[in-house]
Amino acid sequence: MGRQAGGEVSIVRARTTLKTVQSFDVTFPGYGGHPIKGWLILPTTEHRSAPPVVQYIGYGGGRGLAHEQLHWAASGFAYFRMDTRGQGSDWSVGETADPVGSTSSIPGFMTRGVLDKNDYYYRRLFTDAVRAIDALLGLNFVDPERIAVCGDSQGGGISLAVGGIDPRVKAVMPDVPFLCDFPRAVQTAVRDPYLKSFGFWRSIAKRRRRSLKRSTISTPSTSPGSPTRRRCFRWP
Repeated sequence: MGRQAGGEVSIVRARTTLKTVQSFDVTFPGYGGHPIKGWLILPTTEHRSAPPVVQYIGYGGGRGLAHEQLHWAASGFAYFRMDTRGQGSDWSVGETADPVGSTSSIPGFMTRGVLDKNDYYYRRLFTDAVRAIDALLGLNFVDPERIAVCGDSQGGGISLAVGGIDPRVKAVMPDVPFLCDFPRAVQTAVRDPYLKSFGFWRSIAKRRRRSLKRSTISTPSTSPGSPTRRRCFRWP
């Protein structure tokens, strides 16, 4: 139901001094119809069917500023940088709120709503990521047959999830993906944000098994024996 909620896509020309690319401030309906921001960067030359590249952001970051990511558009692609709901207060600014409350959690996003599959933060974020593609494919200058997704860290994990959920995606380019194999990660990680999950489960040991299962079924697998690309993600 999170993907079925309606809403309009808004595309407004951004005011920049850039000459070789065009920048647009985009708002599209994400999970539950919530407004999600993003930057759409296009080459100034006419590309009636440019292949789209959708990038998802690392943990704690937001979409940043319109002039910060130009190489994809400069190379002839329709580049879309999706904002991350509720994040963007760390290393890169964001403008998208997460209007949904949650069950008990610790600071950060790893355990937000993890005790209830319908309330889990990453359920909403992954839905946003797929709906970003929905929004782009409604534009007449985007080639629907050549969709690529990418990202590093958290963004890499999101790109793997989207590649598993959405058969329209033809290429996935994750870099050091985060959000993969939670049971192993919490046993080997030596720093946050995985340690936040470990601390959460330790503090509520009687709920550990249930919350760990929720994280596992809500994240992509990168193990050598994982299923095919379209099945590497199991929706809760």
